[in-house]
Amino acid sequence: MTATSAPCTLAAALREARRRLASVSDTPDLDARWLAEHALDVGAAYLLAHADTPLPATASARYESLVERRAAGEPLAYIIGRAGFWSLDLRVTPDVLIPRPDTETLVEAALARLPPDAPLAVADLGTGSGAIALALARERPAWHIVATEASEAALAVARDNAGALDLDRVECVAGPWLEAVAGRRFDAIVANPPYVAANDPHLHDLAHEPHAALVAADDGLADLAAIAAAAPAHLRGPGWLLLEHGADQGSAVRDLLAAAGFEAETISDLGRRARVTCGHLAGGAIGRSA
Repeated sequence: MTATSAPCTLAAALREARRRLASVSDTPDLDARWLAEHALDVGAAYLLAHADTPLPATASARYESLVERRAAGEPLAYIIGRAGFWSLDLRVTPDVLIPRPDTETLVEAALARLPPDAPLAVADLGTGSGAIALALARERPAWHIVATEASEAALAVARDNAGALDLDRVECVAGPWLEAVAGRRFDAIVANPPYVAANDPHLHDLAHEPHAALVAADDGLADLAAIAAAAPAHLRGPGWLLLEHGADQGSAVRDLLAAAGFEAETISDLGRRARVTCGHLAGGAIGRSA
């Protein structure tokens, strides 16, 4: 498939798309099929049943356009406008980070450390698409989740996702970090803040995602430090603070939490990389520690 010559059949279009995407994607077959489903507004079963069906010119042109975008490096999630996270199907736009499997470690840590049936108040700071807040709300109906977000555009995406998933009980609040909930206290605070250093070479691979949601000053620690310092005033009892961070930041984040009065531990993601540091204020924990 080229910009001037479309293949005759859907199968041929998929083959050519796979070939073109092999250099930019670890899953070219999956990308090609998802782009085709999006371009044709069909499901996976249609692609199998109509492999030998000639593609109309308009459909071929639309598919070609989507493949071009992916071949140029644009993330699949932004092209199709959807991303999976936990058990959720979320709308995503370039205003929000694409939810990643590593962040499910943060959800798992919160679920393991807090009592499931108690009517807890939990804040998710910098919610973006709402992925963390909505995953927690899906798993824990008794909890009241407050999702804060400084970006109005991102908060609109979170609100849309909450409505689409019938999780409107997630309270979306505009504002940066804990400033958005001044005077309020929670049983737990979770956050996946920016933690990438400005000179990190991997930023090139994230060029399509919002820079402000990725990069923090002080070698990526500035926002983590601000949240850790402010959290105790917003926690009631021996509340929990759970922070996602970079694989080489575990020790530094434990130090930040210790300085703020937390007893902290770092846990790893499925790739065995340090990913989440969990701390509770000295004097005991609300839930059990995993």
